[in-house]
Amino acid sequence: MDEEARAGRRGEVWTGSWVAERLGVELTGDEGLTDLLGLALRRNPKRAHLLVSNVLGKHVPQSPSVVHGHGFALGRRVRELLGAEEAGTAVVLGYAETATGLGHSVADGLATAPCLHSTRRPVAGVARAGGFEESHSHATSHLLLPEDPALLARPGPLVLVDDEFSTGNTVLNTIRALHERYPRKRYVVVALVDMRSPADTGRLGDFAREIGARVDLVTSASGTVRLPADVLAAGQRLVARHEPATPGTRGGAGATAGPAARPVPRIDLRWPPGLPDGGRHGFTPAHRARLESALPAMAARIAGALPDGARRVLVLGCEELMYAPLRLACELERTVSAEVRYSTTTRSPVLAVDDPGYAIRTRLVFPAHDDPADGPGERYAYNVAGAGFDAVVAVVDSAADTPALHAPDGLLAQLAAHVPHVRLAVVPSYVPAPPHAPERPAMLPEPLRGPAFSSYAPDEVGWLLQDLSDVTLEAPTEEREEAIQSGGAHYAESLPVEYQPSEQYQELFHAALRESATRLAQAVGTVTEIVLAERSPRPVLVSLARAGTPVGILMRRWAQFRHGLDLPHYAVSIVRGRGIDANALRWLADRHDPADAVFVDGWTGKGAITRELAAALRDFETSDGITGFSPEIAVLADPGSCVRTYGTREDFLIPSACLNSTVSGLISRTVLRADLVGPHDFHGAKFYRELAGADLSVAFLDAVSARFTEVADTVATRAGELLGADREPTWAGWAAVERISEEYGIPDVNLVKPGVGETTRVLLRRVPWKILARAGAGSDLDHVRLLADQRGVPVEEVADLPYTCVGLIHPQYTRGATGADGKAVTA
Repeated sequence: MDEEARAGRRGEVWTGSWVAERLGVELTGDEGLTDLLGLALRRNPKRAHLLVSNVLGKHVPQSPSVVHGHGFALGRRVRELLGAEEAGTAVVLGYAETATGLGHSVADGLATAPCLHSTRRPVAGVARAGGFEESHSHATSHLLLPEDPALLARPGPLVLVDDEFSTGNTVLNTIRALHERYPRKRYVVVALVDMRSPADTGRLGDFAREIGARVDLVTSASGTVRLPADVLAAGQRLVARHEPATPGTRGGAGATAGPAARPVPRIDLRWPPGLPDGGRHGFTPAHRARLESALPAMAARIAGALPDGARRVLVLGCEELMYAPLRLACELERTVSAEVRYSTTTRSPVLAVDDPGYAIRTRLVFPAHDDPADGPGERYAYNVAGAGFDAVVAVVDSAADTPALHAPDGLLAQLAAHVPHVRLAVVPSYVPAPPHAPERPAMLPEPLRGPAFSSYAPDEVGWLLQDLSDVTLEAPTEEREEAIQSGGAHYAESLPVEYQPSEQYQELFHAALRESATRLAQAVGTVTEIVLAERSPRPVLVSLARAGTPVGILMRRWAQFRHGLDLPHYAVSIVRGRGIDANALRWLADRHDPADAVFVDGWTGKGAITRELAAALRDFETSDGITGFSPEIAVLADPGSCVRTYGTREDFLIPSACLNSTVSGLISRTVLRADLVGPHDFHGAKFYRELAGADLSVAFLDAVSARFTEVADTVATRAGELLGADREPTWAGWAAVERISEEYGIPDVNLVKPGVGETTRVLLRRVPWKILARAGAGSDLDHVRLLADQRGVPVEEVADLPYTCVGLIHPQYTRGATGADGKAVTA
């Protein structure tokens, strides 16, 4: 029986019936699923519908004991699953913003587990321990900012808590990212509802086998949402049709707050000094005990501030601040005779429709008031206006107690327009004490230079690396892939065996260089002129080794050719998942103004390194207090639309992508391994002196530099056009990768490598599954087709591919699974 029918049998109107009837959405599952869920429409281009929980305390005001009780019960079930001993070593991780309170409540049920929740608010002084993306969300970036860096390194089970488990993509991507840094044997996924489709139900077991860990799922109920094929477009049309006339779209019930908002009385909670306001930086059982002992007195202060005769009271939390308001509301519910309800504000935009068959009846809209990292924007409080509340107690942390909160169009004024009595309680925002700076060597070594390290001239580049040439680091490609995908090793802990190009492949390289040298010279000149005009008249070029190094040298040569400048140029290591070499940044900051540093790379794919650099620089500012380094990368080609500073956004063959060390100064990719790279060392790399006979590094540079004179006028015109154009990143590459990942059933977006350069790397260094090629792509793909043929990898023509090509790494690699059918292929 579907959920609408069950609700009808009980004589109730199901709060999902309005959406179900108009979009053809079907919700089927366990008995009582409608007691947990309603439906609404998102104002979100990625998903049409929203499952609205009746017991989460986010969109629907609910009894706080019911909200806390559901999470607590799930925590008890996890404790039973793990056993008391293993539960004592567990860590709980809740997802921002929706499941921060739920994660805490699950930890309460476990009793002995510390709790951490992700956050979208960077906090000065706290280094990032990790992060991940939530692809379907309106605000996708999550940070992990534990005060204790060892919290996530605990060997016990990691309990991941979200409000719903739908496709599983967010949770699995989180586990994959954390398993790479903090491998463990067991994970437990907890959600109020399991709403996976039949196609997704088998992925959890497959994923667990892939990483070699146990992954359990604990939920209160399960069901399935059946969506028509055109639901996204139909939902957007429905939103557009109802948005203008929706009651409560601004100010609730059609009203807005007036310009003369009265001051709102404050309640002095006397929050215990030093007690965290939630799990943004970690919340331990000792913190929980302190909160429990303080709750009765704080609830009594709230009760004393309520108006006489109040019969219905709302305690309203604020975005990620869910747990503290929830526990205050639970204690208030035990203290007063009034009916107490609890919900929180949110950044999630949802259509409001005043109909009993719709889950979101009214909506208050107000500006963000916590100085969010993603800038100003609208925030919302749902089902508050018109709900018959006599009083509302807004609970915010001190970081959100800003003038915007008290403004005429702010949250407090919007509440006052619809509720007779509004009170404000402020919880101090907890900021961990800054860590003691670790001891560092008084002097870092000088850069390595050719000919002792690399085949480049000594003035062309200084390598902020350590020489590991005498260490055996190479492993067969198949062994590396199996170790990387199983979580047993990071890709930067070993090196692939250097590809030795055949005579036919070398001919392709030379042909590609002849055909593209002019286009390359134009891109080099253009990006250099933009850097000189916008970034610094005398920039310090900092290449991301190793693909960025030839580009940095060419930019340095252009600055000499066109402007007579002798620019400093260094190469540093950055590793996905591990960040940039902090010792290299310290060396640079000691000798140059960080504001002059311009990071350089060859090309963008989906923008993973762009994001990695930005996050790493934030962490560096926190750990060292050194500011000024800009995360904006300058690249030759930006087909992924990930940066502002580029020479072109065309996806064309940069011949240096065709080869490995023999076009990069005979230097390997960088290595970061704890037994070789200490805390005071630069990252490592090898110099393959033995490959000098096949070295084309300088020949590549000279071939491009020789075209500078003929492209000078074109560069001046092109640079002028770009300087006056809108170059803001659209992140189209990331969106394309998400689409491809979904279409080809690849659970990890890191296995999708877009663009000619990244596809070439897949074929040279990883275990490829298949290659997607844009229909009609010409000679730019000759070398890709040759490599694919040599490795027995199919090339699939795709009509509307946004890149020239995309390389897919085998998504479930085990030894021998080289071909598209998962069987061994011999070249």
